[in-house]
Amino acid sequence: MMDVVFSELATLELNDAVAFYELEHPGLGARFKKEIFSTLKRIIQYPTVWAMERNEIRRCLVCKFPYKILYSVEKDCILILAIAHQHRKPDYWIGRLKS
Repeated sequence: MMDVVFSELATLELNDAVAFYELEHPGLGARFKKEIFSTLKRIIQYPTVWAMERNEIRRCLVCKFPYKILYSVEKDCILILAIAHQHRKPDYWIGRLKS
């Protein structure tokens, strides 16, 4: 099983989204986080099955929430680049790609 490594910005995005949902409705932030980790389990189980978003970056949609996880499969880990809302600034994360 491959390790999952979050970029610093992806961690911030996750925490911000959890806080936002928790403010909207108590308990919703926890449900969002649970769905994120369920999605991560799917990615770990089948890292190369999800569609390519751009170059070698894949996307896996989060169930029940309008988010996607953008990641790359590295030699020794799965690198999470973004926890991205599907309807806001779709390409904002591209600057995070390795040159």
